[in-house]
Amino acid sequence: METLSLLGMLAAGWLWLDSFRAREAGIRAVRAACDADQLQLLDDTVALASLRPARDDEGRLRLRRVYRFEYSDTGDNRRNGQITLLGSELLLLHLPRVPGSALRLVASEGEPERRQFPRLPS
Repeated sequence: METLSLLGMLAAGWLWLDSFRAREAGIRAVRAACDADQLQLLDDTVALASLRPARDDEGRLRLRRVYRFEYSDTGDNRRNGQITLLGSELLLLHLPRVPGSALRLVASEGEPERRQFPRLPS
């Protein structure tokens, strides 16, 4: 019984640490996108909307997280955005109704350009 409790606590600790890393990656990506489009990230944070298991391109089981956030294009309004991560990898960043976006198409080597993401600072 003690072993099961210890394993449960270790699993909960791993989930908390992994979620913290993914959230930080999401915040960095959203900040970079808002900076690229000259938008203001409101509350300077993202909020978890969905968490579920999913498989990556290599077939490994990862956690797919969807975060919601609010941004402003004029400073007087609030708009809703969404970011999707698979593990800590950015899958989708959605900033609705932003005309003339400064986001660039990004693709891995040998992969056709198919995703629109900002280049993240190193």
